[in-house]
Amino acid sequence: MPLETQVSESLIELTIAEGLLILAALIAGVLVGLYAVSFATGRSLKRARKEAAQFEQAAIAQVTVRVRELELQAERGIAERRKAVDSEVSKALGGIHESQQSIAKSQATLDTRFERLTKQEQRLEARDTVVQQALAEAEQTRTRLQAEQAGVRARLEQIARMDEAQARATLLAEVRANSEHEAAELSQRIIESAEASARERGREFTLMAIQRYASDNVAESTVRTVKIPNDEVKGRIIGREGRNIRAIEKATGADILIDDTPGVIAVSCFDRVRQAIAAEVLQRLVADGRVHPSRIEEVVQQVKQDIQETIIEKGNEAALEANVRGLHPKLIEAMGRLHYRTSYGQNILRHSVEVAYLSQVIADQLGLDGAIARRCGFLHDIGKALDHEVEGPHPAIGMEFARRHGEKSEPVLNAIAGHHSDIPATTPYTPIVMAADAVSGARPGARRESMDLYVKRLQQLEAIAKEQPAVQEAYAIQAGREVRVILDATNTDDAMAFTLARDIAKRVEAEMTFPGEIKVTVLREVRAEATAR
Repeated sequence: MPLETQVSESLIELTIAEGLLILAALIAGVLVGLYAVSFATGRSLKRARKEAAQFEQAAIAQVTVRVRELELQAERGIAERRKAVDSEVSKALGGIHESQQSIAKSQATLDTRFERLTKQEQRLEARDTVVQQALAEAEQTRTRLQAEQAGVRARLEQIARMDEAQARATLLAEVRANSEHEAAELSQRIIESAEASARERGREFTLMAIQRYASDNVAESTVRTVKIPNDEVKGRIIGREGRNIRAIEKATGADILIDDTPGVIAVSCFDRVRQAIAAEVLQRLVADGRVHPSRIEEVVQQVKQDIQETIIEKGNEAALEANVRGLHPKLIEAMGRLHYRTSYGQNILRHSVEVAYLSQVIADQLGLDGAIARRCGFLHDIGKALDHEVEGPHPAIGMEFARRHGEKSEPVLNAIAGHHSDIPATTPYTPIVMAADAVSGARPGARRESMDLYVKRLQQLEAIAKEQPAVQEAYAIQAGREVRVILDATNTDDAMAFTLARDIAKRVEAEMTFPGEIKVTVLREVRAEATAR
C-alpha cells in the first residue's frame, strides 16, 4: 500500500476521534447546564454558573488532553508504519535487483547456447551435404557394379553353359554332399565315443548285478501232463459217454487231452491257474480212484481253495524275498498268480523277483533310491496276472490295477506302464527296470524259444537289413546275435556305411522282439582283380 494512502487514512481516523471528543464535550456541557438549572432551584444561580464553568473547563481540559494523546498515538503509528513501509520497499527493491541480475545471467546463458546451436546446425548442414554427395557417388558406384555384375554373370553363364539357377543348384548339391559326409563322420566319432563309454559302464553294472544274483537256469516246462498208472484210468477219466471228462472241463475251464500216448493225460489252457487246478484235480482223482461228477465237483472245490492259498503264500514269499513292503492284499494275490504264468518257459514270478534285485543293484550304482527301484522291478509285470481277464496290453492293465489298489508312487506306476516303451519314461527308474527286464530275460538259461520263432526271427532280421539301399547281401550269424550286411562299394562310402549300420539297428529295435542284443556289422569292400599270363 502507498505511503500517502496510509497517511490519509491515519488523518481521517484522527479527525473522527476529535469529532467524537467534541461531541462528548457538548454532551457533557448540556448535562452540566441541565445540572446547573436543576441545581439553581436549591442554590443561587451564580454559584451554579461558577460550578458549571468549572465543569466546562475541566471537560475541555480532559478533551484537550485526550485529543493530544490521540494525536501522539497517531503520529507514533504513522512513524512506525512509515518505517515498516520503508523496510518492505527496501526488501522489494533488493529482490527486484536480484531478479534483474538472474535474468541477465540467464540471458547470457541463452545467448551462449543459441550461438553454440547455430554453429552445430551449420556443421550438420555441411555434413549433410557431404553425406548426400557420398550417397550419390555410392548409388552411381552400385549402378556401375550391378551392370558389371550382370555382364560378368552373362559371361560366366556363357562359359559354363548354365544359368544362375542351375549353378546355384549344383553348388548347393555339392555343399550338401560335403556337409552330409562331414556330419556323418562327426556323428560317427561322437556316437563311437559315447557308445564306448556307455558300453563299458553298462557292462560293468550288468555284470555286477548278474554276479550278485543267483537264479535257476532251468526253465519250467509249459506243457502240463498228468501221469497215470495204466490206460484203464483214461477210461474212468472219460466216463460213460464222456460225462466225467466234460464235468472236469466244465468245473476247471481247462481242456483235457486224452490220446494214444501211453501213461499220460495232457491238460491245455491259456490260463495257467486253471491249468494247474485241472492238473491237480486229475492227480487227486487218479490217486483216489473214485471218478464221478459229484466227486469231481468236490475235488475241484478243494483244489481251488488249496490253489488260492498257494497263490497268496507264493505272493507273500516273493514280496518277502524281494523286500517289498506295504502291498495291498490284492497286489499280493496278483503277484502270487504269476507263479503259474510263464514267458518263453521262464516263471514270471521268479522273473519279477530277479528284476527287482537287478533294478536295486543298478539304482544303487547310479546313486538312486534302491527301495523304489526294487518296488518298480517287482511289480513291473503284474499286468500279466490279469491279461487273460482284461482286454489290453499287460503294462497298461498292470498300471491301472496297481493304482486302483493303493499304489500312488509315480515312479512305480510309470515303470509298470512304460517298461515296454508304451508310454514315455518320466522317471529314471523306468529305463532301469527296462534294462533289468532285458538282462533277466536274456541271461543264459532264462528262456527257451521254439524253433519256429527262432527261424522267423532270423528271417525278419535278414529282411530288415536287405531293405536298406545299396545292400547286396545280409546274413544272420551267431544264432541271430549278429547280422552281417554287405554293401555295394561303388555306390557307397565309409560314412554311409556307418549311417546304414545305425539305421538297421534302430529298425531292429523298433520292429523286433529279442532277448539280449543284436550286433549289426556293415561291410564295404572293394576287390581289384587282374590276371597275369
